[in-house]
Amino acid sequence: MRNTIKSGLILAAMVSAPSFAGYTVDINDEDKITFGGYIKADLRYTDGNIAAREYWIGTAGPTADGKDISHFQGSLNETRFNAKYVHGDVTGFIEMDFFGKATTGGGTEDFSNSSNPRLRHAFIKYKNILVGQTWTTFMNTSAIAEAADFGGPLVASAFVRQYQFRYTNGGLQLSLENPETRSRNGGVNDAITGDDSRPDVIAKYTLKGDWGNVSVAGVARKLNSVSSGEESAFGYGIAGRIKAVGKDDFRFQLHSGETGRYVAVAAANDITNGKVEESTSVSVAYRHFWTDDTRSTVFYGNTTTEESDIDNTHWGVNVFKNYTEKLSFGVEIGNFEMDKSDADSSYVQLSAKYVL
Repeated sequence: MRNTIKSGLILAAMVSAPSFAGYTVDINDEDKITFGGYIKADLRYTDGNIAAREYWIGTAGPTADGKDISHFQGSLNETRFNAKYVHGDVTGFIEMDFFGKATTGGGTEDFSNSSNPRLRHAFIKYKNILVGQTWTTFMNTSAIAEAADFGGPLVASAFVRQYQFRYTNGGLQLSLENPETRSRNGGVNDAITGDDSRPDVIAKYTLKGDWGNVSVAGVARKLNSVSSGEESAFGYGIAGRIKAVGKDDFRFQLHSGETGRYVAVAAANDITNGKVEESTSVSVAYRHFWTDDTRSTVFYGNTTTEESDIDNTHWGVNVFKNYTEKLSFGVEIGNFEMDKSDADSSYVQLSAKYVL
């Protein structure tokens, strides 16, 4: 009977709370389950000689013949749901959004506009051990800029989710993570899929205080490709969020060395034309609160590479206003530029977000 009541309470919470609201059910003294996420609606207009996409990553495709095109699109694919189950010292977490086919969603705009669900996070945490898929330990998630465009300047951010085994002791984190080599030779994929022989090894130390936080991270990898065979790669990153005047904050990321796919979301390869790629990525963002419920962020990100001669930049400025504690509206303008292709595209994006 008691189990039936528990199940009924959980079901009632799922049904009555709008779309998995941020709602916690205390099942007993040791067990509780929390539902959360948000609904996000975006209207986006782009104009330029880079092919339009729902959000900018580290690279994109120039338009045919370099002609400017304009594109308008509405999307709710960033909407996400998550659930966290806590049993004593054990936590299980799972989250999904609707970018089921990379950045294109899963439906057609002519009549259905459906989108496929996509697994973002799924992990188990027991005391100081975590196993499963989540943000790479190489990242400092607090350094990501607040933006209407999904993730802000991904062109210069550490941004990877993958399987890992992580150990945490205070500010120190050590992890073994899923290996994968991104290799290009003359623009053609020459990675040996599924033949990476060793996990990526990552170490990060984070300093925290009333002033904010700063992390220093390093990654060591054994890469494998058709053109070069096995190669070693090492990269590092410094990132953080620092409190400024009032509620303002400054966020930054600097990554360099042979970071490859860990930074800039497809802008940099691990191996290019048989050589391990070296890259430098810089991202900065300043968030200013005009009032308690109105804020703006100015952000800039740039990545350059040695072998492939990439020089890609993304900047933007936005304003968000909370009309309730959980409902906000915002507008953002910005520009994405690829120097090597002599291509750039400007955009304006309107967003409505309801945090569940």
